[in-house]
Amino acid sequence: MHRERDVPPQLSILTQFFPPDYAPTGQLMAELAQSLSREGVKVQVFAGQPGYAYDCPLAPQKERVNGVTVRRTRTARLWPRRIRGRAVGGLLYCLRSLVKLIHPARRGDLVLVTTEPPYLPLLAYLLHCLFKQPYLCVVYDLYPDVAVALNVLSHNHALVRLWHWLNGQTWRHASAIVVLTQTMKQRIVDHCPEAATKISVIHNWADPGSIYPRAKADNWFARQHNLSEVFTVLYSGNMGRCHDMDTIMTTAQLLRHEPIRFVFIGAGAKRQTCLSQVSRLGLSNCLFLPYQAKADLPYSLTACDLSLVSLVPGVEGLVAPSKLYSSLAAGRPVAAICEPHSYLRSLLAEGDFGRAFDNGDSDGLANFIRMLAADTHRGHQMGHRGRSYMQQNFTPEQITRRYFEVVDACIRRLNPALVAVAPPPETATSRL
Repeated sequence: MHRERDVPPQLSILTQFFPPDYAPTGQLMAELAQSLSREGVKVQVFAGQPGYAYDCPLAPQKERVNGVTVRRTRTARLWPRRIRGRAVGGLLYCLRSLVKLIHPARRGDLVLVTTEPPYLPLLAYLLHCLFKQPYLCVVYDLYPDVAVALNVLSHNHALVRLWHWLNGQTWRHASAIVVLTQTMKQRIVDHCPEAATKISVIHNWADPGSIYPRAKADNWFARQHNLSEVFTVLYSGNMGRCHDMDTIMTTAQLLRHEPIRFVFIGAGAKRQTCLSQVSRLGLSNCLFLPYQAKADLPYSLTACDLSLVSLVPGVEGLVAPSKLYSSLAAGRPVAAICEPHSYLRSLLAEGDFGRAFDNGDSDGLANFIRMLAADTHRGHQMGHRGRSYMQQNFTPEQITRRYFEVVDACIRRLNPALVAVAPPPETATSRL
């Protein structure tokens, strides 16, 4: 990023989840913040205490990490294992952030907000109303639509109607909006057509230099958990309400007497249900492990022969699983459980790195696993194509360049003296 003036732009990032938390959104925001900082942007982050890594000690309230100033509130860590606790914690985090951001120096030239917690963009809109503060929304999950799709709230509920109206206000006044998929963009445009021109579709990413194919025989994680000599199917990440765990568990039951191991790494609302099902059915082919430290991900993600990605019906365009990109970097084939119109199917078709299955098609998934177990060379070819596809489309350099372009456009509109120009593709050296 070349500086045209000596005045560095100041960016404030609001995200409840941030390392040492395990949440993928926090990890991605940390990498993006550090990349922007290395390129001359003055970045500060306002975060909460670890909500997924609740077994870790409290993180410092203020620290400097790789050029990024991180401030955390302690009030956001309340009953982290409960949904209501997370909701209250997220609300308190927003209130504390509002207090901190009353000071103009802490807001900076541009505020970047994520949807973690989902009502955080409303805080950005409030700052705009109070101080004319410009903001950029990065939409990971689309609420309240997710709650409606999961039958938590009805479409006609008063809270849903109010939330939709507030979303419209938030999107209309945002300097820019970033979404993860084209279907997510269309969802927002359907609600707020005026926002169409300010929405950019930018996928998540993974670092192929950190996560790369490793033979299981040489992988300490695989050896530690006795996975080196058995065909291993991996589900790594959140086992939440938006993820189809039923199809996966039924598949595990179908393959219970075959030399195939299912490994589940992570947590979420459905994890205990899966554990109870394993106990009730006496399934000995399933292993459940907690979230792994970031330094161990290159080993846990390559301790398998097939990676799983799943979404329940009704959430297409509302959420996007970030685990896909790290699975591609690991050089493993991918099986996606999703609706027929899911964006995952178009990626699979274009990259030819796996296969998609309808929700409930456990027989089809089981047969696919059997085929890969019997023909390891075919699986290796799929994994190789997936990694190549990822390197062509979802590397840190490619994705960060897109973010640079969005931030640059926002800053140019705000103040011509604050210009952050992304390097041309052939000279880009940024690393997330």
